[in-house]
Amino acid sequence: MSKKPSAIERLKLLIAEYGRVAIGVYLVLFATVLGCFYGAFLLGLPLEGASGAGGALLGSWVAAKITQPARIALTAILTPIVARYLPSRKNPAEATGKAEPLDPRDEA
Repeated sequence: MSKKPSAIERLKLLIAEYGRVAIGVYLVLFATVLGCFYGAFLLGLPLEGASGAGGALLGSWVAAKITQPARIALTAILTPIVARYLPSRKNPAEATGKAEPLDPRDEA
C-alpha cells in the first residue's frame, strides 16, 4: 500500500510541474490571507495578549500559518486554472511552425 503524499510534497510536485505560476499563486494567497487577518485585527477582531500594529501583524502571521494546509490545497486547485489563462511564453516560431525573421529587412 503506497503512502499518500503530504501537503508539502504535493506542493513541491505542483511547483515542479507549473514552476513560477504555482509559486505566484501560493504567494498571492498567502499575502491575501495575511492582509485580511491584519485588517481584521486592526478593525477590532479580538486578539488576546497583543496590541497595536506589531501584535496585529504577529497575530496575522500565526493565523496565516494555521491556514497553511487550506492554502496549499487551494494552490493545487487554482494553479492549473491560472496557468491555463496565462499567455504562453513559447517561441512564436514553434507555435506557428514558421520561422520569424530577426531583422525586418530580411523579409524581402
